[in-house]
Amino acid sequence: MPDVVTEAARFIAARAEERIKLADVADHVGYSPFHLARSFERQLGVPPGQFLAAHRFQRAKRLLLADDDRIIDICFAVGFTSVGTFTRRFTADVGVCPTDFRRLPHSLADAPPKPVHIPGSVPRGGVVTGKVHLSTAALAALRDTASVYVGLFPRRSPRGIPISGSLLDETGDFTLTGVPPGNYWLLSTAFASRAEAPAQLVPAWNVVGGSPWPVRVSARQPCHHREVHLDVAAEWSTPVLVALPPLASPIAQDRRRQSPLLALH
Repeated sequence: MPDVVTEAARFIAARAEERIKLADVADHVGYSPFHLARSFERQLGVPPGQFLAAHRFQRAKRLLLADDDRIIDICFAVGFTSVGTFTRRFTADVGVCPTDFRRLPHSLADAPPKPVHIPGSVPRGGVVTGKVHLSTAALAALRDTASVYVGLFPRRSPRGIPISGSLLDETGDFTLTGVPPGNYWLLSTAFASRAEAPAQLVPAWNVVGGSPWPVRVSARQPCHHREVHLDVAAEWSTPVLVALPPLASPIAQDRRRQSPLLALH
């Protein structure tokens, strides 16, 4: 079944701009849509439809930064048929709307990201500590200049704004605080720190890692420790959609200091 899921993911990623359906993918790999969908989500952490949308949004991000095409044209170019649906889902997954995403390189040029910790919403909430390790392949892809982000997400994919997150310093150590009770996925990614803003917003390499099981924060067990290993993911793998560099920019930090209620927004 893992080979079937991999082949299904490759098929979806290669045809993300087309109007493909789950039945088309199931026919390609020779499984029923029901069994394929269940196995796909169990192995990759996202259902096939969300995986398809992620690849469409990743291409949309490239198009937004590459030229001045209208949002509606980009919407249709990446396979969506409703600009309202495209904008709403893009904003939920990336963390900013398409128009604001297009402006991010200019904002980051004035205020590049710096190491920062963004706590969760509970002042005396749970704590997750650990250290991030990069593989030899990851270091080579990033040319030994890694900006490493780590965060807690409610699902097994880095979508939207993390519950708590950090842009790490060179030590690779992290401490995530203020975590409300619940089950979270500890996920991490890295970009080339010397790259220009567009390359950090849409990196050429998908360097990712995370805890293989959820972190269960509760009053009985509020503290956890995890070692995270990052490696270069396959080209067809689920892209990291959330716009992380803006969360670590000095402008965002100033806004959080001025208004604690904006903790992660």
